[in-house]
Amino acid sequence: TDELKIGTLVGVDKFGNKYYENKMYFYSRNRWVDYTEAVNLDYDGSQVPAEWHRWLHYMTDDPPTIKKPVEHKWLMDHTANMSGTNKAYMPYSTTQPKVQAWVPPK
Repeated sequence: TDELKIGTLVGVDKFGNKYYENKMYFYSRNRWVDYTEAVNLDYDGSQVPAEWHRWLHYMTDDPPTIKKPVEHKWLMDHTANMSGTNKAYMPYSTTQPKVQAWVPPK
């Protein structure tokens, strides 16, 4: 968040992100995340897992350290959004294009 804030540590997720709360701040500004040092200044909101996203956005009052989220066998592990990086998903198409690209004359 690039701000100097004082609060109590509520929990740490499996990626190393630390979650804080200070009830003396205004509502909607009193919960925040300090991203892990591994991402340096390249942090992104998609690096927050769903269970902590619920707590950060006031969908629940209990953090996942107090009330464990329901685990289903069909749920995948959380991954950050890789758009704009060299790890971004690029679909591969086997169909021929219907429109031919214009090639300028030489």
